[in-house]
Amino acid sequence: MSLFTTDRVLVPIDFSDESFQTQAETLDFVQDPTQLHIIHVLPHLNPAEPGMAWGTIDDQTRKENVLKHLHSRLPNAEQEGVTFHVAVGDPSSEIIDYAKAQNITLIVISSHGFSGLKRFLLGSVAERIVRHAPCPVLVRRH
Repeated sequence: MSLFTTDRVLVPIDFSDESFQTQAETLDFVQDPTQLHIIHVLPHLNPAEPGMAWGTIDDQTRKENVLKHLHSRLPNAEQEGVTFHVAVGDPSSEIIDYAKAQNITLIVISSHGFSGLKRFLLGSVAERIVRHAPCPVLVRRH
C-alpha cells in the first residue's frame, strides 16, 4: 500500500536542476509516464518589453519555445506519454488551477530552500501550493 496515489501526478518545472531531478524521481515513483503531468508557468510580459513593443513576441510564441526546450531536456518523455502544459501568470495560482482542472491527485514540487529575508522577498511558490492545493502535495527539498 502506498501513502500517495500515482494517478495524475503533477510536477511543476522551473528549469532548475532541482526541478528536473524531482521530475526524474517522480517518474521512477509513478512508473507509468501517462500519469505524469509537467507544467511550467511563464510570468506575464511587461508591455514595455522590446519584444512586446515591436510585436515580435507574444505569449503563444513563448509557450512554443518553452515546449521545445522541455522536449529537448526530456527527449523520451513525449514518446512515453507524459503530458506537458505551459501557462502564463502567477505560478502558484496557475499550478493550483491546472491541478483542479485536470483532477490531479498528487503534486510533487521541489523547494529551493530559501530562508530569512530572501524567502520573505521572493515568496514561496511551494508554500502557497501546499496551502491551497486541492490534493496532497509532496515537497522535495534539496
